[in-house]
Amino acid sequence: MRGSARAQESPSSTALPKLARDGGPKAVRNQPKAKPKWGERDRRQVMEALAQPSLQFWLGGRTVPNVQTALLIDRFKQYSSLKYVATCSSGTAALHVAVAAAGIGVGDEVITTPIQDMGGVSCILFQQGVPVFADLEATTYNLDVRSVKQCITARTKAIIVVHMAGNPCDLAPLKALADKHRLILIEDCAIAWGTKYRGSVAGCWGHVACFSMANGKQIDTGEGGVVASSDPQIGPELRKFTDKGYERDNPASIKEISRRGSLAHDWMGKVMATNYRMTELQAALAVGQIERIEEVAAKLDPLGRMLIEEISGLPGIQPPSVRQSDRCSFSLFYFRLRMDEIRCSRQEFVETLRAEGVPCAGDWMPMPLYKLRYFQTHSFFAGRWPVKELGLTKMDYTRVKCPEAEAILDTGVFFKLTESMDAPFIHEVGAAIRKVATHFRIA
Repeated sequence: MRGSARAQESPSSTALPKLARDGGPKAVRNQPKAKPKWGERDRRQVMEALAQPSLQFWLGGRTVPNVQTALLIDRFKQYSSLKYVATCSSGTAALHVAVAAAGIGVGDEVITTPIQDMGGVSCILFQQGVPVFADLEATTYNLDVRSVKQCITARTKAIIVVHMAGNPCDLAPLKALADKHRLILIEDCAIAWGTKYRGSVAGCWGHVACFSMANGKQIDTGEGGVVASSDPQIGPELRKFTDKGYERDNPASIKEISRRGSLAHDWMGKVMATNYRMTELQAALAVGQIERIEEVAAKLDPLGRMLIEEISGLPGIQPPSVRQSDRCSFSLFYFRLRMDEIRCSRQEFVETLRAEGVPCAGDWMPMPLYKLRYFQTHSFFAGRWPVKELGLTKMDYTRVKCPEAEAILDTGVFFKLTESMDAPFIHEVGAAIRKVATHFRIA
């Protein structure tokens, strides 16, 4: 049983630099000064929105959209080159729209990752589909294509990949697998603004892509999202699933509205959908920020790679891996501990590293999603799961196990890379990790 490192220090540890927790100097001497999230350009854009007659995307049912959302859509198309773009109220909404537009229905299975925000599976459940959890790669934390392949059944209709921590999934084999089995590939790019896979921005390989603009994302409007596609079947469906099923940009509908001046029955009720519309204020905040994505991602990728190099080869440390052909936006820097090579718990490692000045944490998520109570009890809807009660799925989440995903959560340490950081700070972070890892190594 591993005890406290203080009680198990090796004879040679007296020659090591004294830990900050024990009164030694901190390895990280200067913390980067946080930059303001929003600047004067963002304020001007918001003021322009406030000068408009309405903050709704559609002006009281008229067919000409307000300025801010139209600007955002135009700039997102420039950013992504995707043909059909719909703004929405959150990244979770974007995922629900994508799943609905992809035609996921009762009993349909959707393969995805067990380490993600709940929004990535609630969208499946709300469509009465069945989330199926595949295991992950050990050092990218993304879906393992071998595990995905094993999860495919006759009921599988889609795969949702998550570019975890801004590190792009290996999309080529996943897309080939999806094409072979005629599955819809959905990219969750919530924390992957600026991420690139083989030179293309994340979101361009799948049939549909979802982005978040919630607090803490690379584009931050408090809440907000974008869902986009170039697929000729899915793309035209996106807008209506953000807007209660209305087809406001259908040419026939526009003509009918112009004639009748009101909502026309022939463009309502074709699909059941909720209101996921984005406001003009959210769009105004995003318009300027989207222009800075390239600049920010181009800075964070080399900083993250620098830190990988700094900590590679250390005892007890497993750095993340990023393919040379790709660009990681490093929305989080996540590394793992090799617990059999160090003589402390993860919690003690994290506390010691924090004392050295590294703003890190463990417990990225408390557990994989399938271990949450309502998965274990199949009680998603007022304590029930009609799909299972009706015999439309044999899924039993009490029997699901993804060993690598569980190990990732048990051994991970992470902190957030920001554009306020620079190379000298990263070198000091690397020195802090080396100092702590060397102190706790098993002799």
